[in-house]
Parts: sequence; structure tokens; C-alpha cells
Amino acid sequence: MAKTDSLFPFPILQDKPTAPLARVAANAPLDSTGCLTEYRPLASRSILSKVTSRRGFPFAYAINPYRGCEFACRYCYARYTHEFLESTPDDFEHKIFFKQSAAWLLTQELMRLKPGTDVALGTATDPYQPLERRQRVTRSILEVFARTSGFGLGIVTKSTLILRDVDLLTQIAQRHKLTVHFTVTTTDAGLARILEPRAPRPDLRLRTLAALRRAGIRAGVLCSPLMPGITDSRSSITAVAKAAAPADACFFAAGALFLKPCSLPTFLDFVRQHFPAQLDAYQRRYATSAFVSPAYKRRIQQLVDSIRAQYNLGHRGASNPSENAPPRFEPVELQPWLPFSTDVNE
Repeated sequence: MAKTDSLFPFPILQDKPTAPLARVAANAPLDSTGCLTEYRPLASRSILSKVTSRRGFPFAYAINPYRGCEFACRYCYARYTHEFLESTPDDFEHKIFFKQSAAWLLTQELMRLKPGTDVALGTATDPYQPLERRQRVTRSILEVFARTSGFGLGIVTKSTLILRDVDLLTQIAQRHKLTVHFTVTTTDAGLARILEPRAPRPDLRLRTLAALRRAGIRAGVLCSPLMPGITDSRSSITAVAKAAAPADACFFAAGALFLKPCSLPTFLDFVRQHFPAQLDAYQRRYATSAFVSPAYKRRIQQLVDSIRAQYNLGHRGASNPSENAPPRFEPVELQPWLPFSTDVNE
């Protein structure tokens, strides 16, 4: 049984009861298909999900315009969301549901939120699915925020499609506290292609980040998840930070991989095929816990802080330019992923 106290936490969303939601999904008509993927509408009674966590998130509500994600990232924790549809984790990337009446629902629900409430867009599914080009569900949500004011809005994406909405993002930034987070796991295009098969290339994400910064949008890089023995080396993290700096990233953050039980088989298949020397360590590490050890977390944080300072990148939670100046560190050489036998009980 995996621990539930995450060192790299994600929100637990209060979903509607499983059976009714599964029936709605099962009865959803086929809208279209593409690249071995089915697209179906999903009737929704709410677009805002209350976030509950013992670790204290900076946002109270989450919005996910889509269920399922075509990017098919091997490490994705959100495959569990298809379990509520009585579907398999593999369906997560092949059966995409888009939520109906999203803008109308959000308009009603925002009226009940207190000013200053923080909302995250894209916590379980990238809000810029390829289907968004046609369905424009995310854009309709941004249009609602552009007509309101006084909230905090954080967007998490890997997609270049967000540039389509720069007009709305500019308006939102003037009326709300807006931050865009680009996930850039690696700058190695070959690794990215097998790790995140249908996501835009890392260099394209960074180019999009630079364009948003030129438009005056607060945006930065999430170098996550850091995968032990794969992307957690100083050279790998440094390469992402080095690329983020000239893109004028406002901040640089990173956290360690965690694997929910539903994600474990998919990720282990990836490791077995591409990093077989790491397979035994991963199998033993994640057999009883979804999370890495506190000692590993501390070493990773030291390493990330060192690299962030080296490239003068800000902190994710900074709210003004003066806060973006990180503390200075001397570069240190760490090996976060120690031999398994010495790390497992730390």
C-alpha cells in the first residue's frame, strides 16, 4: 500500500461518486477520432474541483477541462483519473473526454469564490490537448477569467498551443495573479520523445515560454519529475536550467518522481525497455511506497537550489521581481541516487 503523504504532492480532487460518472462516460457519444484516440463529450455538473491535501497547496481549486491526455507521458500520475470512469490506465491516453458547458459552469462557480482564491488549471490533464484546437474548452475558460478579476490563476502545460491565447492571458494578467508553468523534464529530445511521446519537443516549449515572457506573462519552468538515475543528475538538471535562463524564465523548480500504483506498470515498462540497469532499483524502491526517501528529497533540493542560483533563476512562489533573486550557493557535486542498498531506509 503506497504512502499518501507526498514529498512532491499533487492534489486530491473531490470527484463525484464513481458509478454515476462511469455511466455518463460510458454513454458519451463518439465525437471524433484521431491517432488511435477517441474523443467524447462529458456532461459535467461542476468545473471546479476542491483540492484537499494535508501538505498545504498554494491553490484551493483545480480545473481540468479534459479527462485523459494524449501526450502519453510514461510517468504521469494522473492515470488514476480514468479509474473513476471504470476504465483502464492505458485508456488515459486513448480515450479523451472534453467537458461540456465549461464556461457557463465556471461563471456560476466563480461567483461563489472569495476574492484572492487561487485556482490551478491543468493539474491532472494538460489543458492544451491537441483536441483543444477544435473544441476550445480551455479558451472558453480563459475568456471567463478575462471578464472577472481578483483571483490567482496558475496554468501547467507542455504545449505550444498556449500561444494562441496570449491575448486572453495578457488581459488575465492585468486582472488576476497569473503564472504559467512549463514542464520541461529534459532537454534531450531523444529522451523526451520516448518519455513523453506526443508532447511538443522541449526546445519548442522553451521557445513558447520566451514568447510569453516577451508578452509580459509571468512564466517559468518545472523540471519535473526528476527520475532517479535518468534525469536527476547535475548535468541533466543544469541543461534545463541553462536553457531556461535565456528564455527569461521567472522561476525554476523541480521535484522527484512519485509513482501511484496505476502509473507504476507503465513506467516500469518504460524503464525495462530503455533503462534496464535501473529496473531492479525502481521495482524495489516503489514496491511499498509511491515516494522517494526524505534523504533523497533533501539531496535533490540542495542540487536544484545550487543550479537555480548558478543561473540566477527565481523561485516558483516569488510574487515580485525582488523575490526572484535566489540565495547564492557554491556549485556542489551531488549524487542523489545513491546505491539502492544505502538509500532505501534513509
